[in-house]
Amino acid sequence: MPTRTSYALPHIDGTGERPHVMGVLNVTPDSFSDGGRNVVVETALAHARQMIAEGADILDVGGESTRPGSDPVPLDVEWARLEPVLDEVIAMGTPVSIDTYKAEIARRACAAGAVIVNDVWGLQKDPAMAETVAEAGVHVVMMHNREAADSAIDILADIDRFFEVSMQLADRAGISKDKQILDPGFGFGKTIDQNFVILNRLEDLKKHGLPLLAGASRKRMIGAVLDVEVEDRLFGSVAVHLTAMMKGAAIVRAHDVRPHVDCARMLEATRLERNPI
Repeated sequence: MPTRTSYALPHIDGTGERPHVMGVLNVTPDSFSDGGRNVVVETALAHARQMIAEGADILDVGGESTRPGSDPVPLDVEWARLEPVLDEVIAMGTPVSIDTYKAEIARRACAAGAVIVNDVWGLQKDPAMAETVAEAGVHVVMMHNREAADSAIDILADIDRFFEVSMQLADRAGISKDKQILDPGFGFGKTIDQNFVILNRLEDLKKHGLPLLAGASRKRMIGAVLDVEVEDRLFGSVAVHLTAMMKGAAIVRAHDVRPHVDCARMLEATRLERNPI
């Protein structure tokens, strides 16, 4: 059996401990930001080492693009992308998250040593996912998602309803509360304006009593404001994630690790009581 690296959640209200940075490692040919860059095993492993050196608290490894309009990937194809890199990335010692909504992929990754399942459908896509997570004894990120955006809805009310279902599924399966994380799902089935509603009122989601993850890295909400392409959205990503951290996000998911680690450390410094010089 592989050695499982334990993972301790940040404090729920974002105080007393800096927010954690989850580095993105996509081993896919078609992810919106870095598709195709890490499909070669050695390139993927080198990128993982770089993110660890830059201070990543978690590595989020994904073998299927979940960008809007992407085609579903068969289970065997997804696993064929993940298997060559997963063991070696886990062996690097930084906690690993598996980005998948398929229970069988989650089961295999957790058996290899992953400690978080990052499910973009909040346990609601694959009926076996909640039980799989419970049996593995790992953490789960339950993200809000929609098949399509609807500008007419109250997006925060929709997120609340979705989270209630996800949390019920987690509780019934036996996933302990201290292993549950919520993600409002920036960019997933939302209009640009709805993304900013979520960001502006992110602290409202703390009422559910679970740590929050924010993942807006390089997304369209940033491009819409700054009018820049994906590769030029670093500063916008940091600005959005800093706002999210100040409003209570315990984890941010980012492609660019070092700037986000520095940002989280500076935010932590503002929360510490310091003796006058």
